[in-house]
Amino acid sequence: MLEPLRQGLPPLDPAAVSDAASCALPARYEAVGEARRFTRRTLDQWDMGERFDDVCLVVSELVTNALRHGLPASGACGDREPPVRLHLMRWTERLVCAVRDPSHDSPVARETDDFSAESGRGLFLVDSFSDSWGWHPLAGALSGKVVWALFRLPHTGARPHGE
Repeated sequence: MLEPLRQGLPPLDPAAVSDAASCALPARYEAVGEARRFTRRTLDQWDMGERFDDVCLVVSELVTNALRHGLPASGACGDREPPVRLHLMRWTERLVCAVRDPSHDSPVARETDDFSAESGRGLFLVDSFSDSWGWHPLAGALSGKVVWALFRLPHTGARPHGE
């Protein structure tokens, strides 16, 4: 049914990057609230508060999935940096939310007919509220994967004087 895209982000011009912010998140469920607060502060700084509801919902789902499915069963990740990291990146007409975790496993949308269930719909929400999403494995010194969601932003060309 819903299959994540196993690919990197769509082509984005690095010269058009306006802003970027990231935060490390601890391996505990309270980190979802921390991710929402970080997202609120960041979007407010970027004067994008009107996008908060959709972006925050997607960030919450991506971070929850990383904590639930992307960490070792023991929860221990050694002395390395915190195991989950949230990145927010804004280009001229796009916003990307990316969550890194130490797992190499592909995100999998669970099929469910029970829409009153309290879990199992996260990736469907990500798919519904973002313009596209996907994931890619990390290489080199970084281990694991990144799951990302892209939001198109309205073109903010010059406005006529007086508007």
